Amino acid sequence: MSIWHHSNTSMTIEMLHSLGHNTMGSHLGMEFTEIGENFLKARMPVDERTRQPYGLLHGGASAALAETLGSVASAYVIDREKYICVGLEINANHVRGAKQGYVYGTATPLHLGKTTHVWDIRIVDEREKLVCVSRLTVAILKKEVAG
Repeated sequence: MSIWHHSNTSMTIEMLHSLGHNTMGSHLGMEFTEIGENFLKARMPVDERTRQPYGLLHGGASAALAETLGSVASAYVIDREKYICVGLEINANHVRGAKQGYVYGTATPLHLGKTTHVWDIRIVDEREKLVCVSRLTVAILKKEVAG
């Protein structure tokens, strides 16, 4: 069963990319790659934009990928005519370094409530070795209350 709001059932990768123009995600080279029934995937390069001084993927870049995936996923679960979603809390455990290529993130829901969503985001390297595991809590706000 699909988690996506009925108004978003025809969403495409191109639609997701259009959200990211002139954002941190576009600056870091993030690209959405797959929409499933209950998951969203994206990739991010490990390059001069996303490495720390030791040449490894910066933990903040991993957290940015995780928050982007979970926040965008939440935006397509809710009725965007009535609600907005904003990050409330994120944590990230960096379990393996990455020096080059791409990392791939997958966001799956742990909880999809009326006022909060909780996402599990797993980031792996090109060998499918776990690089980072993150949990993101998103607040769902009525549009007239937001701001």
